Amino acid sequence: MDKTIDAKGSDCQPPVGTGIYSEDDLVMISALQHFLFCPRQCALIHIEQQWAENRLTAEGRILHERVHTAGKESRRRLRVEYDVPIRSLRLGVTGRADIVEFHLQDNGSWLPLPVEYKRGRPKKDDTDRVQLCAQALCLEEMLGCIIPEGALYYGQAKRRTSVVFDQPLRAAVITAAQGVHALLAANRTPPPHPGPRCESCSFLALCLPKVVTRKKVATYLRKMVDL
Repeated sequence: MDKTIDAKGSDCQPPVGTGIYSEDDLVMISALQHFLFCPRQCALIHIEQQWAENRLTAEGRILHERVHTAGKESRRRLRVEYDVPIRSLRLGVTGRADIVEFHLQDNGSWLPLPVEYKRGRPKKDDTDRVQLCAQALCLEEMLGCIIPEGALYYGQAKRRTSVVFDQPLRAAVITAAQGVHALLAANRTPPPHPGPRCESCSFLALCLPKVVTRKKVATYLRKMVDL
């Protein structure tokens, strides 16, 4: 099974709905995670075309590069594809799945299961799960099937975490995709909202959340004059 993945033999029903975005309108799936983590970070990356790397992002990039060069794997009831190009015209997103496992079902069909690699540990929020579910929705649209679950592999924990693609998670993906498209259409970088996440963000030096949120210089000068 090559990178132009095929759903022959699948008895799944395709998702309801037709594409509303053109190929030119597609945004990266990673933008959904950036948006959920911080809309300002998302705008800095996808509007201002800026990028900043720290130790955490470098380790994550290296991990993905290793996964993407792993080639392919095939067993009797399992086929594994790496670095699979995916897209959804309904969501308006595109990207590449780290791994897509195809599991042979008893009825002879192959059920895809996306697997995303992360460098750290499972997060308390839904950002990783939304990104993985977005990959599943892309595969569903491309292959005309329903994918019930996927998996996240965390490098520090060295284990998989199963993710069920239930209705609330699917709705969160749609909401995030709509939020990203609205943000990019506005073409405006939102102001920062400083918080604990800022300290580990690779964009801290570019974003300057504490500096940007201070009172305007003009206000400060007026106060000085009034003294």
